[in-house]
Amino acid sequence: MSGRIPQGFIDDLLARVDLVELIGQRIPLKRAGKEYQARCPFHDERSPSFTVSPSKQFYHCFGCGAHGTALGFLMQYDGLE
Repeated sequence: MSGRIPQGFIDDLLARVDLVELIGQRIPLKRAGKEYQARCPFHDERSPSFTVSPSKQFYHCFGCGAHGTALGFLMQYDGLE
């Protein structure tokens, strides 16, 4: 367990992050009702299938299936492990 970040710390961090702001700093988001849409940064597409839900603090792409929280987005977008 040494060297691992405690889950409580991660949960607290995710609760404080504004997912729309975080993703919006990396890709252009457009408001669509209560959610935001964009072209997915994880696959090539012409029409937006990537959604960000501020109320759920979750993203999902209906094209490629990418989904997750702020931490997962950063890891995938920035190629981190």
